[in-house]
Amino acid sequence: MNIRAKIFGGGEADPSPVVGKKRPGGAKTDKLNSVKVARDEYRRGNTRGADRHRLSEEQVRVVHDGTSHLVDLINLSGGGAMIAGDLDPRLWDRLDLHLGEGGVIECAVRWLKGNRIGLEFAHETRLDCSVAEQAELLRATIARSFPEVEFEVAIEADDAAPQANEHRRERRHPLIWSGALHHDYETTPIRLRNISSTGALIECGAPLRVGSEPLLDLGEAGTVFATVAWIVGDQVGLKFHDLFDLSRLAQSTPEVAPQRWDRPEYLRTASDPDSPWADEWGRLSLGELRDELEGFMKR
Repeated sequence: MNIRAKIFGGGEADPSPVVGKKRPGGAKTDKLNSVKVARDEYRRGNTRGADRHRLSEEQVRVVHDGTSHLVDLINLSGGGAMIAGDLDPRLWDRLDLHLGEGGVIECAVRWLKGNRIGLEFAHETRLDCSVAEQAELLRATIARSFPEVEFEVAIEADDAAPQANEHRRERRHPLIWSGALHHDYETTPIRLRNISSTGALIECGAPLRVGSEPLLDLGEAGTVFATVAWIVGDQVGLKFHDLFDLSRLAQSTPEVAPQRWDRPEYLRTASDPDSPWADEWGRLSLGELRDELEGFMKR
């Protein structure tokens, strides 16, 4: 044994007869897989999407082909819901999901399994107002927020025929309004599912209480105090304290939903002409919406 090397260092020390030579450990700088991580639990499902709110004994109403049905609401997420009930829709059928007073979401049937039905929510913000008011609001929004989409000479909404067909309400615009909810000294971003002069349906991830009175902030469109009327999962029904002028929404820049969806692999062979993948929910591009609004305003 080289005692001097053991004490003062230098030179190659003889191996200790007592302590074995320690093998190098830890991560190697040139190898990302040099450290093994023990896993006691593995992924049991797809958790990449939005959080799902599992509900117990929650019943809601859906309207399918003009008939109302009471169904069980199994779970709810930002993009859709699972229901179970005694109705027999086809894939791609449209139906309205009623979550509470003023809380109507248009859906498409995405999948069927036994008596359970998977629904996908429409993307755009639903505007609950008259046909003429909706046309003017959409027109003003496009003119302000998307100036590259040109309009012809403006025509007053009053010139529109008062007897305009109510089926015009089915116009599918691609605009999604968002905002924030101020409550309990916190601010939470929200998505506006639908809105009228008296209330709104919002998607909000924060815990709220029925009866609380938050402030709905729609940016440049202004603010309005409201009372939480009902809560189902992350969908919240608000009742406004004062009437809200929907034309103010034109001052706030909305997002534009994609006109064309990327069809998932398992739907590559879907050819049903009623499929939302086939007609893209009937949603118009901004240019197509502009042209339709011009024609409507000239009636």
